[in-house]
Formats: sequence, C-alpha cells, structure tokens
Amino acid sequence: QVQLVESGGGLAQPGGSLTLSCAVTILEDYWWAIGWFRQAPGKEREGLGCLNPRDGTTIYADSVRGRFTISRDNTKNTVYLQMNRLQLDDTAVYYCASDSGCYGLDVGEFDYWGQGTQVTVSS
Repeated sequence: QVQLVESGGGLAQPGGSLTLSCAVTILEDYWWAIGWFRQAPGKEREGLGCLNPRDGTTIYADSVRGRFTISRDNTKNTVYLQMNRLQLDDTAVYYCASDSGCYGLDVGEFDYWGQGTQVTVSS
C-alpha cells in the first residue's frame, strides 16, 4: 500500500509560481510512479503529469507542458509539482496519486490517492 499526503497549496497571483509537495509513505515494497492531477469546480479530474521512479522520466499533459515540472527528492520520499506562470484556470484541487508505472494520465490507472490541496489563482 501507498499513502500520499499533498501540501503546499494556497493563493497565488496570475503569472506567479507555487510548488506542491507529495509525501509518499510506502507500506510495502512497491515501485511507485507518482502522478499529479487536478480538479476544478464542475470539471472532471485532469491528469497533469507523471514521474517514473525507475528512470526519473516524466510525462506531461499538453495543457501544462513547459509550465509545470515534476521532480523528486528520494531522501525525503517526496515528489514535487513546480507550477510556473500560473493562470486563473489553474485554480483547482490538486492531487497526487500512485501507480506501478507511468502508463498514461488516466485517472482510472492510478491506485492510491492523496486528499488533495487547494490552489487558487487570483489577482
């Protein structure tokens, strides 16, 4: 099993930056890939990107590629989502989730989810 806890959400201005953290606790020996998702009010949950721990490779959704970056600190068992050039429509609840690999960004692919952290972009 994998337990995930997001943090770092809050209020940001358009054009600003914010970094979210996903603290990962692995209860079993499990190669975990971490994906980031978001869900805005009235919209479906959207996949943003995924980091593969085997080789450190990442995949990103077209909507955030070049603005958002996923990275990890293995010493802290933490995966980060660096968000730059924030826009009003980046406002959403952001989630991290785990799977056995980065096979895509479909919500149904991921087995374990954090509770989410709110990001609000407003002037």
